[in-house]
Amino acid sequence: MNPPNPSEITDNIVVSLDYTLIVDGEVLESTADAKPIQFIQGLGQIIPGLEEALDGMALGDSKTISVPAAKAYGKVDPDAVQKVKIEEFSEDVPLEVGTFLDLRDQEGDTLSAQITAKGEDTVTLDFNHPLAGKDLVFEVTVTELRLATEEELEHGHAH
Repeated sequence: MNPPNPSEITDNIVVSLDYTLIVDGEVLESTADAKPIQFIQGLGQIIPGLEEALDGMALGDSKTISVPAAKAYGKVDPDAVQKVKIEEFSEDVPLEVGTFLDLRDQEGDTLSAQITAKGEDTVTLDFNHPLAGKDLVFEVTVTELRLATEEELEHGHAH
């Protein structure tokens, strides 16, 4: 016999969530024309401030959640901005301001950066998340709740 579906969001619950993300009064993302997002509550799969605010919400609940930058993508870190010589890039890399690049560090990890300035010999790369330093507003509706399976908890994500 399967256990009943949970009635509210707590740790280890698979949450399906419709949301709209608003930053500086502008809609940046929305599931309005897509499937709701799915995640396991309590595993840190979404930003901390949103995860905290969802705790205890019930199926069908809707609310507007304001998440300060510190509980979203953090403050802008000036040390995450670096100048790099243009000669270090292959010629097929588009070195235009606004371009996002996925780069590998010495350990082989992928880091994302945005080109924020271009000089004669250098480009300035910003490794901060594009929403660092921004307060976020989410309009959310809980569309489904269920217990996470052992396999999902083992893998660390909803299936």
